[in-house]
Amino acid sequence: MRRTEPPLRLLAAACGLALIVGLWPVPASAAPRRGAILAVGAESQYANVIGQIGGRAVRVTAVLRNPNTDPHSFESSPSVARQIASARLIVQNGLGYDAFMNDIERATPSPGRRIVTVQRLLGLPDSTPNPHLWYSPRTMPAVARAIETALAAIAPSERQYFAANLVRFERSLGPWRRAIASFRRAHRAIAVAVSEPVADDLLNALGVRIATPFRLQADLMNGVDPAPEDIALQTNLFAQHRVRAFVYNAQVVDPVTAAFRAAAERAHVPIVAVYETMPEPGYDYQRWMLAEVRALERAVSARRSTERL
Repeated sequence: MRRTEPPLRLLAAACGLALIVGLWPVPASAAPRRGAILAVGAESQYANVIGQIGGRAVRVTAVLRNPNTDPHSFESSPSVARQIASARLIVQNGLGYDAFMNDIERATPSPGRRIVTVQRLLGLPDSTPNPHLWYSPRTMPAVARAIETALAAIAPSERQYFAANLVRFERSLGPWRRAIASFRRAHRAIAVAVSEPVADDLLNALGVRIATPFRLQADLMNGVDPAPEDIALQTNLFAQHRVRAFVYNAQVVDPVTAAFRAAAERAHVPIVAVYETMPEPGYDYQRWMLAEVRALERAVSARRSTERL
């Protein structure tokens, strides 16, 4: 997703699709109780983790949650402002990715509101080039701990319940971590091409070499026309079979990325879809991340594409 701080991008976003807002479902056994803590996740993956830690004690809204739409096209609405105004806990990404949240929070001040900004939680400077923080294996454990701390402060009587949910969440990350370790052992320093830096942090954790220049990734992420020499370089990665897979942002398609995908298909380079918001239904955060690792494993080992999770 493009950063949304620069005025021109804010103006472009205002011309886009309507905002996607929805109540994040929690398991029936943990249905929100009456008087539950109202919480908002700017992106569905953060809302999902709030729901896992808060369980029956929270009622969670996800602002951006539809994996079938381009999240770069965004338009706020009064309903979003109302949800944020009433929220006692908000989790947002930062790094300009969801700057609209800051605008709404300033317009709807609440002294009791707790805000977890993942950028600040991880100690990342504003110059951090890749805002897709949730693909890093170190991000969500830190976010989950911050959520547990915030919820315990809001509802001290539920402290033990939140702590138990946190332990359960951290344990549930085990299959993903083991899959990462297994991939690193089996596939040392293989090369892939990407369209945008969406999953770069996960690819780095897997020990994968990203052959696409970051300047090309950044241009595509920010809606800038790439340099012709970068387009030629990327196309040659496929034609010369210098990469084992094409990791493709399935949520954002433009003529350049569509041409790259076609070039990969012509060269029989497997395509692996990645997303900026969590695929639905059937996934929670940890199952989503595990599915992405398994999709790349299929691409590398069996030359099989996963064009949609």
